[in-house]
Amino acid sequence: MILYRPVGSAELKLIADSGYRAFPPRLPDQPIFYPVLNERYAAEIAEKWNVRYNSEHKGYITRFEVDDEFCRKYQVQIVGKSYHQELWVPAEELKEFNSHIIGSIEVIKEYGVE
Repeated sequence: MILYRPVGSAELKLIADSGYRAFPPRLPDQPIFYPVLNERYAAEIAEKWNVRYNSEHKGYITRFEVDDEFCRKYQVQIVGKSYHQELWVPAEELKEFNSHIIGSIEVIKEYGVE
């Protein structure tokens, strides 16, 4: 399954530190890791949230692939419009989720970057 994750600069640095192989652990007040199912939705988050609310005013879209069989354990959540589709991965399962990433995490778009 191809998934997307909009991130800010701080999260992108931690992804880079992993060799673009894993997402960093969630913070204590973030109980869910939520990759999204389409680039359109990821772009909305990166541009309207990451650029606006992160101190560096930059946002990035990452794209990655996760084993289809593993992803079946997570129900697709619709959180707004019909294309606002996410997988909700409990924070305590993120390490296992990362182990099912196929290949590397790639940055496909940047916003607010000069």
